[in-house]
Amino acid sequence: MKRLAVFGGAFDPPHSAHVAMVEAAAVLQPDRVVVIPTGQAWHKVRPLSGARHRVAMCRLAFAHLRQVEVDERETRRTGPSYTADTLAELRSEHPSTELLLLIGGDQADALASWHRLPEVLENATVCIAERGHPFSEISTNFHMKWPRGRFLPLPMPPSPANSTAVRQRIAHGGLDELLAQGVVNPGVARYIAEHHLYRDPE
Repeated sequence: MKRLAVFGGAFDPPHSAHVAMVEAAAVLQPDRVVVIPTGQAWHKVRPLSGARHRVAMCRLAFAHLRQVEVDERETRRTGPSYTADTLAELRSEHPSTELLLLIGGDQADALASWHRLPEVLENATVCIAERGHPFSEISTNFHMKWPRGRFLPLPMPPSPANSTAVRQRIAHGGLDELLAQGVVNPGVARYIAEHHLYRDPE
């Protein structure tokens, strides 16, 4: 394996923009893509949905993409999940493989706050989905701060979908609408309905 793309996140729930990012990563020609649901998110104020739900929904959301593997390693850890730890493990498992870390432009804005960022940049090429954040501006800013880092653009069409808005719409009875709009796929929508996720408390 020459290139392994790594896509981590809460995926609470996974939606069309997540899938679009993995599909866009095809231009990078990865041999495989690992989707890694976060375990205990150190940077999230709100509690995440149970790991088993988020893992199950990821398997449904990405099932049609044959190169994708859902990796549960972060959900099995105790304590906070850090990308630096995950990349170090993957580097140890695949010493001759180039690691590509897929992130959105919104995540790129917060990159300076990441735990052990120099280790992240040492182990992976950071591939930034523009999504309204021009890569030229992001890249210039990054190279000024982290000249040893490796950064690549990941062109993808704009997508308004985000997990916060999806949860809010589901809480207000909008799951069928999200399904009709293709924001969540049928398997994920069924799972959410069957497990009564994201509903307002009674």
